[in-house]
Amino acid sequence: MRPFERVVVEYGPMVLRVCRAVLGPDEAEDAWSETFLAALRAYPELAEDANVEAWLVTIAHRKAIDATRATARRPLVVESLPDRAARTRQPEDWDGDLWAALAALPTKQRIAVAYHYLAGLPYSEIAALTGGSTDAARRAAFDGIKTLRATYLAPARGGTDR
Repeated sequence: MRPFERVVVEYGPMVLRVCRAVLGPDEAEDAWSETFLAALRAYPELAEDANVEAWLVTIAHRKAIDATRATARRPLVVESLPDRAARTRQPEDWDGDLWAALAALPTKQRIAVAYHYLAGLPYSEIAALTGGSTDAARRAAFDGIKTLRATYLAPARGGTDR
């Protein structure tokens, strides 16, 4: 079995992309860390022929659910909103419109887009992760991409909705 450090180097960026797409950039790094902490604990028992990528996405999916539930329970208290977002050199600052368009997708579509287009999982594995059918996962990803093209590409890039 290869060293766990190599697994982190190889799959870490993909897991972070998935976490960002599902949770948004603010909570992604915590979910990424939680994913790899859980994976480190379980890695010694992982079968030699296991699909490490799918295994990590499954763990990230569960950590994303945990983070979503925790966020829903957390109160949000602010006195006033800033006039504009801070520039922290985070990915959301590079293209905040894309993150906003992705965050605006319905949960099933956002997850299907993240898992298929960012993690490269087949629809059957997405269905297994989300508890739906392969056709439903395919449709959610299609609808999500269609919405992103209409809401992000067309207005922001001067494209047209075809």
